[in-house]
Amino acid sequence: MPPRAPKLLEGALYSNMLRIRMIEEKIAELYSEQEMRCPVHLSVGQEGVAVGVCAALGKQDTVMSGHRAHAHYLAKGGSLKRMIAEIYGKSTGSSGGRGGSMHLIDLEANFLGSTPIVGGTIPIVVGVAWANKMKNQKGVSTLFHGEAAMEEGVWHEAMNFAALHELSVLFVCENNLYSVYTPLEQRQPKRSRVNLARAHGWYGDTGNGNKPLEVYRKTAKALAHIRAGKGPAFLEFDTYRWREHCGPNYDNALGYRTEEEFSIWQERDPLKHAAKFIDENAARKAINREISEAFEFAKQSPFAKKSDISVKNAYAP
Repeated sequence: MPPRAPKLLEGALYSNMLRIRMIEEKIAELYSEQEMRCPVHLSVGQEGVAVGVCAALGKQDTVMSGHRAHAHYLAKGGSLKRMIAEIYGKSTGSSGGRGGSMHLIDLEANFLGSTPIVGGTIPIVVGVAWANKMKNQKGVSTLFHGEAAMEEGVWHEAMNFAALHELSVLFVCENNLYSVYTPLEQRQPKRSRVNLARAHGWYGDTGNGNKPLEVYRKTAKALAHIRAGKGPAFLEFDTYRWREHCGPNYDNALGYRTEEEFSIWQERDPLKHAAKFIDENAARKAINREISEAFEFAKQSPFAKKSDISVKNAYAP
């Protein structure tokens, strides 16, 4: 369970956000070495949602994600060494080096996986919750998705099924305003996404994704609703990615968003007030050591053997 004292809780939230930020900045820094040969979707600027939600979850609760999954994986307790090794395509990676950045999994942390297809994990998360109910097992089946996933038919189908059977499901929408380069207003009519969830019979709430303590509290409230057997819950948190949709760089020069908009969101950096709650210098030293060890582990690890990635063995038990 997360710490109860507000100062301890906020310190833990900011430490975790700083850790995720520094890890992804190191990925961006080293990506040009051409040793990470898979696409990377970084969540720099969006760390508050992942950290706040996962701090409220318990060990028994499961998490799944989409293509921008690093923060969710790490916040749920996924292995950093195995994540970096996966990005390097090494056999010690979380998917044996076969999946790359968008196919992370760590069953020890109850992070059940991520996929690059928008909406691809939606029915799986609901299926996990359905299986839990059939087996009379506890735990909330949690999904992180972007606002674009709500444009998929499966989102509505899953909403209907989960509400009908009062499943223990939590959907967390990270609304970062863009689907690749297309803004929200060009993809969806002017509407309340939380009201869409409520129309399906779900508990719904919204919040500021760049305020981790607010995210934590709203998540805890939603989880209490679910654990009381009152049905699934949907949370939407506004946030913003700083870097390009896919890759380590900044892409404001493309013109799909303005420098003014970008500056406004940088002022809302979820880490802006970290120094109030943690010894940032000490935290950075410890995190840097951990990051160095993880990258060294990844670089020194062997690539998967050809026999390990053959079609013949792909489905072996």
